[in-house]
Amino acid sequence: MRFSPLLEQLVESLRCLPGVGPKTAQRMALQLLTRGRENGKSLARHLTLAMEQIGHCQDCRIFSESTHCEICLATHRDASLLCVVENPADVTAIELTGCYRGKYFVLLGRLSPLDGIGPEEIGIAKLKTLLENGNIREVILATNPTVEGEATAHYISELAKQFAIKTTRIAYGIPIGSELEHTDIGTLSHALTGRDVI
Repeated sequence: MRFSPLLEQLVESLRCLPGVGPKTAQRMALQLLTRGRENGKSLARHLTLAMEQIGHCQDCRIFSESTHCEICLATHRDASLLCVVENPADVTAIELTGCYRGKYFVLLGRLSPLDGIGPEEIGIAKLKTLLENGNIREVILATNPTVEGEATAHYISELAKQFAIKTTRIAYGIPIGSELEHTDIGTLSHALTGRDVI
């Protein structure tokens, strides 16, 4: 059965969300129209406002409604430490630890030549400008432990070396509370090679 054109368009629009296939999009659309019209209107308003008013911080590139985000404006943070992450959700994860007090640079992606994503698409020119300024003493690479994430980390570490900036990589290891026999080989290999003195 085909729905009305507007309903079909709504279903198709909802499919742009990650993990939302045709059936889930259809259920969402029907729920909004059946029992959630006020919620749907509120969602539409907030979505429109977000799309129009949320941009990127000029310094770190995280999502922000102003030219500079709260983290970049914070005077108590160590501006000589720069943590490079792939996306804004990574900043949130690191901030939740309460262990890091430096600044960030958000790549908004990672190098992936097969997908046409090169240095220009992930803001390497902006990052290079930050490194050239001479205020950064350490770059902490916190890209994901994927092939693309590792390639991105390597590329940035080579860039940082040009400016004689110390470069570190977040550690990989065994999750707290887990057992070695249940740990995958890749994680165990990284944990052994990245071991530290205690």
